[in-house]
Amino acid sequence: MKHCLFLLIVLTSFGSAFAQKPERAKPERTKSAPKNEKPPITDYLIISAERDTTYVDTTLNIKKLYKFNYLRKDDFELLPFANAGQTYNSLSVDLSKNNLKPLFAAQSHHFNYKHIEDVNYYNVPTPLTELFYKGAFGQGQMLDAFFTVNTSRQFNFSINYKGLRSLGNYQQSLTSTGNLVFTTNYHTKNNRYNIKAHFAAQDVLNRENGGLTDNSLLLFINDDSEFSDRGRLDVNFEDAENKLEGIRFYGEQEYELIQRKDSTDALSIKLGNILSYEDRFFEYRQLTAYSPYGESFEATNLLSTTKLEDFNAKVYASANHSLFGNMTVFTGYTDFNYGYNTVLELDSGRIPNRIKGSILEAGAAYQKKYRGFELNGKAAINISGEFDGNYIEASAGYKLNEDLMGKASLHIHSATPNFNFLLYQNDYINYNWKNEFNNVKTQELRFDLQSNKLANVSVSYTGVDDYTYFAIQANDSTPTPQQATERVDYLKIKAERTFKWRTFALANTVMYQNVVGGNDVFNVPEFTTRQSLFYQDEWFKKALYLETGATFKYFTKYNMNAYDPVLAEFYVQNEQELGGFPLVDLFFNAKIRQTRIYFTWENFNSMFNSSNNYFSAPGYPYRDSTFRFGLVWDFFL
Repeated sequence: MKHCLFLLIVLTSFGSAFAQKPERAKPERTKSAPKNEKPPITDYLIISAERDTTYVDTTLNIKKLYKFNYLRKDDFELLPFANAGQTYNSLSVDLSKNNLKPLFAAQSHHFNYKHIEDVNYYNVPTPLTELFYKGAFGQGQMLDAFFTVNTSRQFNFSINYKGLRSLGNYQQSLTSTGNLVFTTNYHTKNNRYNIKAHFAAQDVLNRENGGLTDNSLLLFINDDSEFSDRGRLDVNFEDAENKLEGIRFYGEQEYELIQRKDSTDALSIKLGNILSYEDRFFEYRQLTAYSPYGESFEATNLLSTTKLEDFNAKVYASANHSLFGNMTVFTGYTDFNYGYNTVLELDSGRIPNRIKGSILEAGAAYQKKYRGFELNGKAAINISGEFDGNYIEASAGYKLNEDLMGKASLHIHSATPNFNFLLYQNDYINYNWKNEFNNVKTQELRFDLQSNKLANVSVSYTGVDDYTYFAIQANDSTPTPQQATERVDYLKIKAERTFKWRTFALANTVMYQNVVGGNDVFNVPEFTTRQSLFYQDEWFKKALYLETGATFKYFTKYNMNAYDPVLAEFYVQNEQELGGFPLVDLFFNAKIRQTRIYFTWENFNSMFNSSNNYFSAPGYPYRDSTFRFGLVWDFFL
């Protein structure tokens, strides 16, 4: 907690110091809307962590349907488990991270975890409320409630809570999650000083059952009518759960040392600092040891807790010149403490309890726009500390015309594998290790083409050296960390295009993937496709806008990664091919004023199958045919 106190003191003192400086220039007064006239929707601003600004969008379109889910983002490249709030199997691999130190454990539980870059800030002329509701599986519901208000033109705060509780259709599959995020931002009247901060408290609880037993898998695949109630199928165990929790304090402030007074000024210099503190833990509980996982230290009441304390401080200076662009230099300090409360002495060796230390990093970034060209670059390196790490990313884009934009980018990254590859402890003896691995080194070359008339296309070729993964080795019964000796080469091509004819539309997304090297450790489906055929029109004198139709999704068979509940991680398996089944959803969506209403019949075609072959992971069936209702409602006061 000393880091939390230090963060609050520094933010307060820094803000007070700059706030006392006299204002040299006052901006022009913003014209307010007439007294009885609502401000335009474009005044309700959403500001990302990277300062990209958009505005609230209350329209209804097919992309909004793709985001109407537990994650509230398009899950085309993900395959959800049977219950909402459970994990997702990945249909592709994202290698674009720029972390300079290991990531935390239980990465399968981080899909819904809001990181610093996921938190938005707001600026609104009147109070704004948004309510998101969607039905769950079995007993329970999902609600995402958001409220933001500006108490003045300079000060805004927002509060957001997303909660889910869903019993699920299978035994021991209850989920209970919560995400509370509070944000605030402030700037002086002359915009010289600004500060933004947020607090986040998050938890993800999953009761785990280890998947269906071998006999229940046969009953499910053969579609035995006596077991259409999925709660009657036996699971491997009924007494385990895991939980991820995290609390974070974050603050960033910036002062414009040399300010542009008008458009003719060529130079602006800003100084800033960022402070954050995050405390996370992952816990696995089980009442009775499960023999296929091997021997355990305790026969009953198994409990293992993994913790990480992470404090970060960064200072930066940026110079923005109308001719030369925007140049930023920064340096950062990280103090981390990962591990457990006990040291283990095993026959295989000594397992320590901690990985802790500090890292000092330095880096620079560059941005420039000129006559249709967009140049971006960023690089950083650990110059001292416990871990080596570095990254370089550069991109060049050119806008050919109002419709066509092309971009080429390069990404080079080197970082230590995640903490749970290096050190892990658990009451199951097989789940205890201390490893020394080489850095995972990634090189990616990517090309993007964006065009509404042609298509949105992305092509990336990625090479990975010393790729790390979990897998069950010969003579083992549980997954352990592994590092590939062969280079992984990964090609990914993705294209999106929507065709419209009168009141009908066909939205298409197609993804092709090919693993040239490392086929045994890097498994993805070769083809993944999604098509939505729908009707759209305005009814009742334009009082209601609707979209109704069907969505078809399909991916080819492949060696789908398996799920391990003790680690809350996926691991590589090459014995069982899954996939090759269609997913058809029927939908009816409508918009009335600022309210969007969604009716969806998920996996509709499964009712006509003579056998069930749809799985989210080995031993874990995908969702049965289910009707779900939900809405998104915006209030502008």
